Amino acid sequence: MGSGQAAGKSIPPYRDEHLKVDFEQQTALLDDGRMALTRKEYALLALLVEHAGEIIPREALLMQVWGYGGEVKTRTLDVHVRRLRKKLGRFAEPYIETIFGIGYRFQPYHAPRFMQAGSVSQ
Repeated sequence: MGSGQAAGKSIPPYRDEHLKVDFEQQTALLDDGRMALTRKEYALLALLVEHAGEIIPREALLMQVWGYGGEVKTRTLDVHVRRLRKKLGRFAEPYIETIFGIGYRFQPYHAPRFMQAGSVSQ
C-alpha cells in the first residue's frame, strides 16, 4: 500500500481464470476479450482489483477515482459499479461484492472444484 504514488511503483498484472488486469497498460481482459471500459470504469475496476479481498469504503473509491470528499452525496459510484457489473456479465456477482452501508469488495475468481463431476456437458 503506502503513499498512493502509483507513478513510481509498478504493480504486477492481476490474473485469474477469467480476468486479467494490466495496470501498466491500463487494460482489462475478460476471457481473453478486451473489455471496453471508460477511464472511470477502468480506474474503479483497477482500484478494486488492486485491493482484492479488502472492503473499500465508498468514500475512498469516490476520493481516489473521482476526487470527491466524503461529504458529497452522489450516485455516480453506484452507476459506475452497475455498468462495470454489466460488462463483467455472468462474473459480476462472484467478482464485485456490495458491502451494504460501507462500500465494495473485489473477490478473486475461484472455480468450485466439486462442481466438475456432474456438470460436464458434451
